Amino acid sequence: MPKVQRSEVIPNIFHLIEASTTMSTAERFEDLRVWQEARLLANALYDITEMQRDYAFRDQMRRAAVSVMNNIAEGFERHSDADFAHFLTMAKGSSGELRSMLYLGEDRQYFTPEQAGNLRTSCESLSGGLAKLAAYLRSKGQ
Repeated sequence: MPKVQRSEVIPNIFHLIEASTTMSTAERFEDLRVWQEARLLANALYDITEMQRDYAFRDQMRRAAVSVMNNIAEGFERHSDADFAHFLTMAKGSSGELRSMLYLGEDRQYFTPEQAGNLRTSCESLSGGLAKLAAYLRSKGQ
């Protein structure tokens, strides 16, 4: 996994992931593209908030980003499609929380519009992947 490089503008970071893994071939949560994307997003957020002095705001954003990747991992390790789909839904909720906070961070001028926009785009892309994977898991149970 390549290290996310710091920059003034965080680009859409998911292009760093070279290969997609489908659910049918994933043997570990680390194999899942959604987890890889969540990891990149969390690292990008940590980088962009490193000098943030509003510590409560920064810490809440970081908790939301870490929650996305951890819920994916925890759900995968449950070894039940229903449980996994539930945890993916919680991860999607945390991604939405992060996206909402990015608007406030932009309003407070903690981030440039381009930084916030790029991270929101990454959150939206990740949320879409989480929703699709959860729907796939739920359809298997019918």
